[in-house]
Amino acid sequence: MGSRGLGLTLAGCLLLAFACRLVLGRVPRGQQERQEPEGTREPPMDHAERDEEEHEKYGPRQDEEAPASRCLRCCDPGTPVYQAIPVPQINITILKGEKGDRGDRGLQGKYGKTGSVGARGHTGPKGQKGSMGAPGDRCKNHYAAFSVGRKKPLHSNDYYQTVIFDTEFVNLYNHFNMFTGKFYCYVPGIYFFSLNVHTWNQKETYLHIMKNAEEVVILYAQVSDRSIMQSQSLMLELRDQDEVWVRLFKGERENAIFSDEFDTYITFSGYLVKPANEP
Repeated sequence: MGSRGLGLTLAGCLLLAFACRLVLGRVPRGQQERQEPEGTREPPMDHAERDEEEHEKYGPRQDEEAPASRCLRCCDPGTPVYQAIPVPQINITILKGEKGDRGDRGLQGKYGKTGSVGARGHTGPKGQKGSMGAPGDRCKNHYAAFSVGRKKPLHSNDYYQTVIFDTEFVNLYNHFNMFTGKFYCYVPGIYFFSLNVHTWNQKETYLHIMKNAEEVVILYAQVSDRSIMQSQSLMLELRDQDEVWVRLFKGERENAIFSDEFDTYITFSGYLVKPANEP
């Protein structure tokens, strides 16, 4: 039973108790006269005198207006007996209906305004140590070096000639190409180069150390009655795929370098001093 039904029931009980009190508290006039003592009982009055006395007692005075209504006590004569009010019966089933079906989902509301950025949280606990990673690449050693020689003499011609070497002393990783007579840079950095030749009697010696198509340094010896060893050296900063080689000047003048098949008079060497990726 709900709170509403309980309230209605309590109200009905109070009304019933009030009605019962009115009925039980009323005493009939004949019984009331019997209960009075014999010595105090007054002689009985006739009906006319009794009505006149009640009129004077309860009626309105001359200087007062008759009230619209007056209160009656339950002990007064002629007081009506109130009927007991039956307790109302309430059908509980009509107060609360059966549970209805679930309604359709409503439309999504509008997004609210973006709030301000919150305060920075506390530093969390240190995490667990991670697992070991995969092995890295093997450390690469950056080296480059070569040393080659020539056992055949070379005379100038009407065009420039690349000096080709026929003897290989050192050729690390084959960075020097014996067929083209050129060193190719595969490890960028700073290199040292040196060129040694033997001059020819009564002939001029005129060569260049070349970087790509650029003349970098010259090796020169004037005409002399005797042959001598002549050398040239330098350091170059090379990039990837740069070329270094030796070129004999063309034959405007008699120009030659000497060597024979028994000894090596002409050598060309170079090596890496410092790779470019080192600090």
